[in-house]
Amino acid sequence: MASLRKWLLSGLLVLVPLIITLWVLDWVVTTLDQTLRILPTVWHPDRLLGVHVPGLGVIFALLVVLSIGALASNIIGNRLVNWWHALLHRIPVVRSIYSGVKQVSDTLFSEKGVAFRKALLVQWPHEGMWTIAFLTGSPHGEVLAQLRARPGSTSDEAFHSVYVPTTPNPTGGYFVMVRQRDCVELKMSVDEALTYIVSMGVIVPGGPKNPKLKAAVAASNPSS
Repeated sequence: MASLRKWLLSGLLVLVPLIITLWVLDWVVTTLDQTLRILPTVWHPDRLLGVHVPGLGVIFALLVVLSIGALASNIIGNRLVNWWHALLHRIPVVRSIYSGVKQVSDTLFSEKGVAFRKALLVQWPHEGMWTIAFLTGSPHGEVLAQLRARPGSTSDEAFHSVYVPTTPNPTGGYFVMVRQRDCVELKMSVDEALTYIVSMGVIVPGGPKNPKLKAAVAASNPSS
């Protein structure tokens, strides 16, 4: 029974990451294939080739993004983009949604953006309990003034805006503002910090991947 249990766990460790990876890739390819619907029916690859070729939507979507990016990079295209932005900002309901999404996308995808560029150690959800967070910026204006007016803060107190992700799914989390002096900057990269969070602490950056391996490394090192 011990051997069967070991073989079962070993098989799951091999198959589960592979199955999830293939499932995600299949979802991405299937979703992007839907972009072919914007083409006229007579231009659909399925009709032209007589057979469905998975992945053509990915290539088509990439070409569309590159084309729009090339268009927006020149003077005429930049003016068209600015005109489009101005038009959307005049539509009452669309304006609120579009402006918020655009600010987030500009922060995340801009070459000058600083979002998720630094991993921090913060006390969350209460003092004495620590977790990994990502620096997203600094509060300003009225928010900063109110924070500095709180008990325990000074008139020149510096604060960080941070994103505290959940585990094992880091796409959900909390936006909080904490004192800069209460944050500990980590030397690990954002990718290493995300791996640490997704693995729920099993994969330690710069260290062995599990306690048994760590013990084996320590035992093999006479100086430790």
